[in-house]
Amino acid sequence: MKKTKKAQSQVSVNRRASFDYHLGDKLICGMALSGPEVRLIRDHHLQLKGSFITLKNNELWLNNLTLGAETARNIKLLATKKQILSLQKSKLLGNTIVPTKLFGGSRYIKLEIALASGKKKYDKRLSIKHRDLDRERQKY
Repeated sequence: MKKTKKAQSQVSVNRRASFDYHLGDKLICGMALSGPEVRLIRDHHLQLKGSFITLKNNELWLNNLTLGAETARNIKLLATKKQILSLQKSKLLGNTIVPTKLFGGSRYIKLEIALASGKKKYDKRLSIKHRDLDRERQKY
């Protein structure tokens, strides 16, 4: 019997990240979670808005993840040493690391993170203008 690979479904998307930042290279990491945390994520009781990634002692940490009624959870992310070193180098260049998507449809729960640089106010206004123009085009 052949094993079929399930497509990972998106549990949560951080739409605010693509509005506030110019997103660059993306990386998919695992997460070190406990049983109740996994259940909350699979039941869609989480929010990525306001969460951010930090580097401490050559480890990646996801900060301020809202899970259910709890707030400000810090979760360790699983990545290779090579990936963490490349993220550290880009962080020294002035980039930010932001979480963009959380996948959880299959056996493992994964988090997509992206290197980002902040947008200026005029860039955000331009994004709003393009979004409104696209909506107008789709109407007709």
